[in-house]
Amino acid sequence: MLMHARRINPLEFRPSICSSLKLFSTLLPNHSPDSETQTGKSTKPLSKPQLKALVLSQYSHGKFYNLVQNVVSFPAVLLTACQNLTTPQPDNALHAPDSLSLVHSVSKRFDIEEMGSELRENRFDVKACCVTMVPSRKKGESLVLPNLKLKVLIEAIRMLLEIVYDERFVTFSYGGRVGMGRHTAIRYLKNSVENPSWWFDVTFHREKFDNRHVNKLCFFIEEKIKDGILIDIIKRLFECEVVGIELGGCYLGRGFPQESGLNSILINIYFNGFDKEIQEMRLRKNQENTKFDSNELVSMSGVSYKPLKIYVVRYLDEILVITSGSKMSMMDLKNWFLKYLEGRLELKVDRMKTAIHSAVSEKIPFLGMELQAVPPSVLHPPMTEKAIRARKKYLRQKEVRALELKNARERNRKKLGLKILQHVFKKLKQSGEFKFEFQIENEVREIFKTWANEVVQDFSGSLEERSEWFRMLTAGDFLSLRHIRNQLPQELVDAYDKFQEQLEKHLSPVKARKALEKEERRVEEEEERKYAKRTVEDLTRLCIKFDAPIELVRKAVKMAGFTNNMGRPRPIKLLIALEDTDIIKWYAGVGRRWLDFFCCCHNFKMVKTVVTYHLRFSCILTLAEKHDSTKLEAIKHYTKDLKVSDLDGNEEVYFPTEREVKMMGDQNLSDPRPVDGALSLALIRLASDEPSCSCLAHFCDKKATVFYRVRLLQSRLNVNPLDEGKWVPGMGAIHESLNRKCLPLCSDHINDLYIGKITLQDIDCTSFVDAD
Repeated sequence: MLMHARRINPLEFRPSICSSLKLFSTLLPNHSPDSETQTGKSTKPLSKPQLKALVLSQYSHGKFYNLVQNVVSFPAVLLTACQNLTTPQPDNALHAPDSLSLVHSVSKRFDIEEMGSELRENRFDVKACCVTMVPSRKKGESLVLPNLKLKVLIEAIRMLLEIVYDERFVTFSYGGRVGMGRHTAIRYLKNSVENPSWWFDVTFHREKFDNRHVNKLCFFIEEKIKDGILIDIIKRLFECEVVGIELGGCYLGRGFPQESGLNSILINIYFNGFDKEIQEMRLRKNQENTKFDSNELVSMSGVSYKPLKIYVVRYLDEILVITSGSKMSMMDLKNWFLKYLEGRLELKVDRMKTAIHSAVSEKIPFLGMELQAVPPSVLHPPMTEKAIRARKKYLRQKEVRALELKNARERNRKKLGLKILQHVFKKLKQSGEFKFEFQIENEVREIFKTWANEVVQDFSGSLEERSEWFRMLTAGDFLSLRHIRNQLPQELVDAYDKFQEQLEKHLSPVKARKALEKEERRVEEEEERKYAKRTVEDLTRLCIKFDAPIELVRKAVKMAGFTNNMGRPRPIKLLIALEDTDIIKWYAGVGRRWLDFFCCCHNFKMVKTVVTYHLRFSCILTLAEKHDSTKLEAIKHYTKDLKVSDLDGNEEVYFPTEREVKMMGDQNLSDPRPVDGALSLALIRLASDEPSCSCLAHFCDKKATVFYRVRLLQSRLNVNPLDEGKWVPGMGAIHESLNRKCLPLCSDHINDLYIGKITLQDIDCTSFVDAD
């Protein structure tokens, strides 16, 4: 294979390390450039409180002024953006990179001081930092991507806008915010929505932002930020198509390379006024409902008043509206939504798909899942009779095992006590003392008392056995006589009284029978109370159930090649060119991201079946196909957990084990990474004798790299992702211009890309290598 390293957009500037260490000390306006100490400090990236304080220092009279000149152009701020773009370090890294190593890495690519001066003087050339990716097909669409220098500027602007706007966004605005992802929105819908009656989701026609949308967006930004340079940069980013927003598509918020880092924050800014109007409407409705009591009967007919409640969740361009009122009020609300979106925001809404549905009888798609209102018993069904019998059987077996252990301990203690007593009597006889003395050594008495108490406490059995033991131990109670008790040591009398109390407590058949009857009555009353509460909740309460679209998941599994036409696992021959470890990591990346994405669903068990059966055995069959062996031989070598050994011989497990899959659920929800990127992408390792290039991960200086060719699913299948008949509806696709491009990556970052710790957004795809 002939391979020549041709970078699409090389950065010619290579300053020395010394010049990069002269990063200015302009963190504060009253800096001292001549101070060497402050210059040394300015080489460090800013923390989030420092950056926030720097941005707030530019706030005056209700607006922010000149943020590009006074904030973004600072080398410390640009260095902070570089740090945010730096890919996370692997788990086996010895130490995290410090600021000096980051400065050294940045200085190899561009001069950060020169970049700051260009921004302050508004000389930054956005178009020169854009790279056009030519598609592999003749009729395909090209893609414009930013190089690493422009990515740093985009990240700096994103940090700036996040500090300005994040706290001003409403609470139901999700996506592109820290701690406000998909699962956070799902948790809100599960815990806060009460008795939904009607709902609809706003669906937009596929439409890219044009000049009127960009101008309106800039107008919204100018309401809070007075900065002509910032507005000019944003307009130039849209003109060069390096930043593009397409509503109604399937790539927003999924980590695809065609999505810019500014998309999420700009969408939230564009819809912020819309969100504010909805928030005010909800407050007005709540104030109107406070004059009525929801539990008070309006008339003697038994009809109760239910106030109108409005719930709205917006995840980027996906909007879900839920009400607990009548359908007429829902229609008025829908008309208001459409009027505002089509009039004020000038967006094209698909009125056919934006239809009102019954929350009880119809499902609605949202966030890649299906929603439906159900009674609480559907989400938490009571145990069946068979399950109850099985649980009782298990508890009985557990009690029997515990009883056997207690009896064994009792038998051992009894033998030990008899041995001690025999030893004591033997010593007394040998010493010639035939008269029994009650003043035995303290150690022997303590052992006897402890042994007697443990014998009684640990003994349990049937009522007949207890009765027999009670008669035997209470016969001939000579220690109850006063003249006998007065002649004995007080410690021995106390031990005997305590012994009798334990006998009365544990061996009396009447008390034991009453205790059993009392426990049975308590259990029955508890079951009746739970049944009554469950019945009332089913009649008066509705909850939201999330389901994974199983049919779409099965279609995706079949289309990607995990299963054949019969639905059985099959090998993917395209992956045979990879190493065994990389094959397992690719399957593990898809499986783990599916599990993380759908762990909040009620039918998560079906998704776990897909991962534990289809993906696991497809991986085993792929390994068997590669080594020309059988499935049983592959299972014997790798085990079902797909264990592999590293260079030191230590076993590593990347694919989720069966035990891990069983323990997964919606207990710990976290914002998941995208699933489609891992499914629709395969990186095939190439063999080449050409000298290796630097790793394309952001600011990675490793030279020990391997070339990987990008193979996209839609190109292998020759399918258009816009055709929902042949493609999976709702599943995004990586842009076709990246197909068959070669990326040099080091071992750590290719591992993170397979597992899913990073995406193609964390790689400089504009510096790919052509391979002939």
